[in-house]
Amino acid sequence: MKPFRYEHADTVAAAVTALAEEPEAAYLAGGTNLVDLMRLDVATPEVLIDVRRLTSDRIEELPDGSLRIGAAVPNSDLAADRRIRRRYPVLSQAVLSGASGQLRNLATTGGNLLQRTRCAYFQNVTTPCNKREPGSGCSALEGYQRDMAILGASPSCVATHPSDMAVALAALDATVCVQGAEGGQGPDGELRIPLTELHRLPGDSPERDTVLRRGELITAVELPPPDFTATSRYRKVRDRASYAFALVSVAAALDVADGGTVRDVRIALGGVAHKPWRAWKAEESLRGAPATWDSFRDAAAAELAQAEPLPGNAFKMALARNTVVATLLDLMEAAR
Repeated sequence: MKPFRYEHADTVAAAVTALAEEPEAAYLAGGTNLVDLMRLDVATPEVLIDVRRLTSDRIEELPDGSLRIGAAVPNSDLAADRRIRRRYPVLSQAVLSGASGQLRNLATTGGNLLQRTRCAYFQNVTTPCNKREPGSGCSALEGYQRDMAILGASPSCVATHPSDMAVALAALDATVCVQGAEGGQGPDGELRIPLTELHRLPGDSPERDTVLRRGELITAVELPPPDFTATSRYRKVRDRASYAFALVSVAAALDVADGGTVRDVRIALGGVAHKPWRAWKAEESLRGAPATWDSFRDAAAAELAQAEPLPGNAFKMALARNTVVATLLDLMEAAR
């Protein structure tokens, strides 16, 4: 690990200003991802600006029934919160499926959204990686492909986003609150970004994971008032039962009318793309359709029609389809 300077800002505004002025600085919250990357020499910041105590570590009820989750809320507290478990069980389940209890105690809500890919080539500084060193190439294209993307990838990068929590938040229509140097339209000059628009597909600049500009800091995540999200579930398929990243995951919420017709549905996929993948085509296919195995299978197929698997991860096509169908069938039974 290279030497670095540690600084502690007194306010969010001071932290934003400090990072914007330091070209080789990084924010430090829980550090569960950043510190690992620094040990591997993948991340080499010259300055760490501690923001752990600058944002809220509380989950607040807002007047309209929505919940505001402070960026410093530990993952363990988020998963255990009774309101989350009752109104948005998909989120609690997603958080509990990731990492270990010790890491969840340290990892923060804001930091979880910004964790980098766990691609083996990104983490190995001896191999070419466009995400780590733009223009060097993507080793995964001719290398180990089992964990790589089947949706939204590009010739520059086929890595996947590792967060379970972010997949659930994408299905819940969450909004990310951001403080930047230029301010915004929300409380205290916050910018508001739909979670589904926070992360980027790789295109020809895979080194940029999100749409955040230099210095911008996540201050909170807001969940809209619950509608049918109490009937929601997170299903994660992985190589071992714990402490493993998803090969495929599905976050879904389902609303079925008395006649057995899908009134509304939300689906997001993890482990298949450079970002949490909201399954808009599958949702559109299902609204107004009968809540049956055939409809669920057809909806999954409609979403995956745009997939471009690699030779080493073509199995994810069937795995993703079957996981979507199984999750929706479980929700249909739960709604009865």
